[in-house]
Amino acid sequence: MSRELSRLVEKHGGSPLCVPALREVPAASLEATRAVIDDLVHARYEAVIFMTGVAASQLFELAESDGRRQALVEGLSRVTTVARGPKPTAALRGFGVPPTLTAREPFTSAELIDALSGLPLGGKPVLLFHYGERSATLAETLRARQVVLSECHLYRWLMPEDTSGLAALVTSIIGGEVDALVVTCQVQFRHLMEVARQGALASLLIEALQTHVVVAAMGPTCHATLQVHGAPVHVMPEVPKMGPLIRSLMLHLQQSSRDRAGVQGPEQVVH
Repeated sequence: MSRELSRLVEKHGGSPLCVPALREVPAASLEATRAVIDDLVHARYEAVIFMTGVAASQLFELAESDGRRQALVEGLSRVTTVARGPKPTAALRGFGVPPTLTAREPFTSAELIDALSGLPLGGKPVLLFHYGERSATLAETLRARQVVLSECHLYRWLMPEDTSGLAALVTSIIGGEVDALVVTCQVQFRHLMEVARQGALASLLIEALQTHVVVAAMGPTCHATLQVHGAPVHVMPEVPKMGPLIRSLMLHLQQSSRDRAGVQGPEQVVH
């Protein structure tokens, strides 16, 4: 959602620089996805867990093309549907399937595990739709509770085919050309670090983030990943959404600018 983020940054007086940090690729064949839809149409699971809205959208797009959208709606309506956060919740509602259960803020696996704790799922079949990476904590917790878990990856996140943008960003951050770095997904930062390591610049990148770049993280998962790599987190909104994230960041930058010199100017923000 680079355009939406850019508009938010510009609205608050910043100068956005967008750098692709990942690509989304299909992880299941059409035949395999159709088999999953068939299971859902016939309500073969006690519960279905959606980590993101992308999986729901991909399911319904294929069901629509196969003339089975209403059958999928009816099948999901007969089981317990669980959404991790606002995106899968909105996607499911948009297709006519309000989720039975949703996690509370900040919508991490921990909150989802807590939300699932009241369901008697031991020994029962559950389908988990992962996001671009496997949610190992959630999956292994469910297995430890004796859930008969099926895991489905409809898409995966990979490094961009062209990493020149990330390489240029590493150089710009180290060179002091960037005022703030926005991380909305933890894999973005991992890919940035991987490119920096390939250029033997990882330590200089972390030093730059520690000394002259304001780092904003979308939520606790991003926060944890940044800290594992030694990067600070200066801004994290109470609500893990784009609007609050950018507002909090720009307020932080404006306050820092006033504290330094009392002179405000457009800030260079990367996301």
